[in-house]
Amino acid sequence: MKFSATLSAFVLVAVSALPVSVFANNTDTAKGTPAFTTNGELKPPSGYYNWVFLTSDLGMSYNEKGSDSKQPPFSNVFVNPAAYRAFLKTGTWPNHTQFIKEFRASNTQGSINHHGFYQTGKAMAVLVHVKDTSRFKGGWGFFAFSGDPSKPAKQIPTNASCYSCHEAHGAVESTFVQFYPSILPVAIKHATLSKGYLADEAKAKKKQK
Repeated sequence: MKFSATLSAFVLVAVSALPVSVFANNTDTAKGTPAFTTNGELKPPSGYYNWVFLTSDLGMSYNEKGSDSKQPPFSNVFVNPAAYRAFLKTGTWPNHTQFIKEFRASNTQGSINHHGFYQTGKAMAVLVHVKDTSRFKGGWGFFAFSGDPSKPAKQIPTNASCYSCHEAHGAVESTFVQFYPSILPVAIKHATLSKGYLADEAKAKKKQK
């Protein structure tokens, strides 16, 4: 898979979630349940615009240096409905949870817009974060789709920084619920916030003083 230099940087740190019409369509993925090939590759998720939308960000980076891009990419995060309903009840993610992080280009000049950014063009890449405790070490696996989204994707190797980053800093399990304002209160209510996240919050508050 090949990404532009700018997008590659954002994708790598974002992992550390393409138009629906071009994604393969089958019964399992249409329901939001992860579907795999016989050799363990993830089939392209289908219909995720009908899933639950969690958040968008513009040029978000976990790297202190960030990026000097004048037009950083947007990303949009979705989760399958069954997982979302379960999370509302328990504050934890059930097996077969599937997150989609879709990247799109940003633009400033177009139509009647003169200030700020808006999303434009086709999706440039899609990252998928899947929970399957019987399939993945640690329970979660990452996958990236680019180029031809009709083809299954191999799992990102577990020695990639995205795994250790999510495990160390994810607010709930290895997921960045801290950036999903509509459901963070659910995790707080059920007391499912991770020790790593709570430690990060304590450090952040000390810096603000």
